Amino acid sequence: MIDGVKIKKLQIHRDKPDLAQDIEPGIFMEVLRDDDKLMSKFGQSNYTVANCGTIKAFHWHRMQDDLWFVASGKAVIVLHDQRKNSKTFGETQTISAGENNWKLVLIPVGVVHGYKVISKEPCGLFYHVTKSYNREKPDEERIDPYDKTIGFDWNSLK
Repeated sequence: MIDGVKIKKLQIHRDKPDLAQDIEPGIFMEVLRDDDKLMSKFGQSNYTVANCGTIKAFHWHRMQDDLWFVASGKAVIVLHDQRKNSKTFGETQTISAGENNWKLVLIPVGVVHGYKVISKEPCGLFYHVTKSYNREKPDEERIDPYDKTIGFDWNSLK
């Protein structure tokens, strides 16, 4: 695992069936709590939807941590450690997430990240960051998804 990355496996609580109706009522999850100690500071929450096969990659931040939660559909998150002083410098990590595999993933400052939607259904991703977005000076450095330095094979994800 890349140094500084944290994964919180989410506990699913099933709602009790309503005996008056013949339906499964649903589930409940506590996604992020202040006592999880995952965020150094709250900045902003965002939500994005991407369709089957979409690749949203790569980028990284100089000042903010990201905390990702794939709420619907399925995706593979790809992380690459480009931090020269990290003990996991140069390592790439993949994390499967989404429906029936819910988790919260903390992506530290400086770690390159992106994802590919692998479900037929659209993927809904919530992400929380430790700094609010600044349109005049965004904290986002983009890297081509097929960058040869990272050398990740997106076609290997299914």
